[in-house]
Amino acid sequence: MKSVCFSERRVNLHGLGELGATPSTLPTVGTNLTDLTLKRKKLTVRELGGCMGPIWPSYFKDCSSVMFMVDSANIAQISSSCIQLLSVLSAEPLRSASVLILFNKRDMHCTMSLVEVKSLFRMDDIIASATQPITTLELSARSGEGLQEVLSWLESITVK
Repeated sequence: MKSVCFSERRVNLHGLGELGATPSTLPTVGTNLTDLTLKRKKLTVRELGGCMGPIWPSYFKDCSSVMFMVDSANIAQISSSCIQLLSVLSAEPLRSASVLILFNKRDMHCTMSLVEVKSLFRMDDIIASATQPITTLELSARSGEGLQEVLSWLESITVK
């Protein structure tokens, strides 16, 4: 297949946790790029570590969608995650970006329920006041539970 068959989109993945990590790993430091092909369209996913929060805005310009990862097992970082999310949602270049908020590590016994985490985030208020379309999902990147829903969301945004 030739590259001319693909339309290219960029998705930024932001979060204080990390995609696919087990509890004993360290948070993402730096950035990781992954190219996906969904329905004959090329999609570049850039994972940005939470420690890179101060420079996240430099990546917003070419971003059409955002996946924001929340480590549901780290209760101490819930408020920091919420502040980071509000910063991302208020960024001018992302005003019309599709947003997927992922509540990760749902398979761990120490996590709060999704209702509790959404309540702490005040997700209903965030969704009501955001300019972007927001979808929320819970998953376990380690076990793969919920990843099919993430792929379905990615496919839905590549159609646009």
